[in-house]
Amino acid sequence: MTKPDAGSRSDIPGVQSSGAQGAEKSTPRKTTGGRSGNPFVSYEYPNSLFGEILDWMLAPLLLLWPISIAATNHVAAYIANQPYDQALAENVSAIVYLVKVENGRITVNLPPSARTLLHADDIDTLYYQVIDSGGKLIHGDAEISRPVLPTTLKAGKVLFRDDRIEAENVRIAYAFIPVGNGRSPAIVQVAETLHKREALSGSIISGVLLPQFAIIPLAVILVYLGLKRGIAPLRLLQERIHRRRPTDLSPIPVTRVPDEVRPLVVAFNQMMGRLEENLQAQQRFIAQAAHQMRTPLTGLKTQTEIALSESDPVRMRHALELIAESTDRAAHMINQLLMLARAEASHEKLHSVAPLDLNALARSVAEEWVVRALAKRIDLGFECSDRPLWINGVPLLLRELLNNLVDNAIKYTVAGGRVTVRTRADRLALIEVEDDGIGIPGEERFSVFGRFYRVLGTDAEGSGLGLAIAAEIAELHQAKIDLLTGKDGKGSLFRVSFPRHWRAEDSPPSQTGPISGSFPIGL
Repeated sequence: MTKPDAGSRSDIPGVQSSGAQGAEKSTPRKTTGGRSGNPFVSYEYPNSLFGEILDWMLAPLLLLWPISIAATNHVAAYIANQPYDQALAENVSAIVYLVKVENGRITVNLPPSARTLLHADDIDTLYYQVIDSGGKLIHGDAEISRPVLPTTLKAGKVLFRDDRIEAENVRIAYAFIPVGNGRSPAIVQVAETLHKREALSGSIISGVLLPQFAIIPLAVILVYLGLKRGIAPLRLLQERIHRRRPTDLSPIPVTRVPDEVRPLVVAFNQMMGRLEENLQAQQRFIAQAAHQMRTPLTGLKTQTEIALSESDPVRMRHALELIAESTDRAAHMINQLLMLARAEASHEKLHSVAPLDLNALARSVAEEWVVRALAKRIDLGFECSDRPLWINGVPLLLRELLNNLVDNAIKYTVAGGRVTVRTRADRLALIEVEDDGIGIPGEERFSVFGRFYRVLGTDAEGSGLGLAIAAEIAELHQAKIDLLTGKDGKGSLFRVSFPRHWRAEDSPPSQTGPISGSFPIGL
């Protein structure tokens, strides 16, 4: 048996306390206690899976549509510019061919028919211009602005730029003609307004976008119909569940369930299986409880009839004493049943959790059992840890757990025996109840935690619910309850191990491990 931590002798009247040894040194560490937050509380899931999928499919489509319009406009402008830029480039090349440079003098031999041809467009206005190296207009229209000279000149190469003439946007094609002698080149330019280009670009855009106006609504309708068809198996599954009888908890067949929903159905079947097991356990418990309650009530009725039939005061008093004892046993069993129901109630799990010192709780419970122990001439001892043992729990339930363990120890310990309640500090908070009574055989140590189970061969009174209640409360608190052999191989030792709730002033052990200071969502 592990030695308890170093502590002081108890000053409880009538309770014998022994010091404990072997307190561990530990490294300070800060931990956060309290109940862990539920990450799903602040997030609201979409009400409709169908609507959520539809939104995620249509939202990108509506986002990409304006991008498609902008890209179409850019591509259409590029396509519309190609043939008209080619025509402008040919005009510039033709004029360049007619420009002659002799001894630094520039002449243009442009026939009148060529001039008429340049201005023959009925839709767009064309401008042409030839200027010398000094910027003087030699031939053509003066409205075209002079371009910026590039850093490197390539004779005869046609360049393009956009500009404005008389408040109209124009496209200008131009080329440089070397003059020589270090002088600036002559420039030939031809400009054209953009009416034909804009008309062609608009035709291209209309040809591309107009079908989209018909395709996109059609795509939305097809997506909607496809989703309706896709979630149809879910509606069939819903109808199969609705058609079930309220008592039918059998698994849902997964043969016709879609792959995406199959894990959910499997998990649901597992949950229904656990629910079926719980319902069966409750039914067995109710049957056992009814049987256990019927016995004392039948005895009470029989003893009452005997008392009523007696005329001798002494025998009548004896019968009434038996009735009082039976009433006490029935009341104890009812209280145990109520406490078991309370331990299983969800509202106790959710609303009564609070940090508490296990040392103070154990001392208080030990004080309550002093009179009972002295009446049976049992030496009740209390060994306290040398440091506070804080845990998270429901004080009422934890007190009931310890009461049941001490009651069980005193009940099955013969007169003159010893019962020790002790607390110890470890990675976990430990509380032990040890006795040197009759003990529990190894083959029955698992069964004693069952409801209404009692060890054979004993005449101690009891309902068989105390250890079941203790095990239920321990499970609710993430604690582990172990049944071991007492000191020197005599009696029994019940050890309950709780996760510690570390406070800033405490010193947790340095060893690593899954130390929990809070309950899961269930508690």
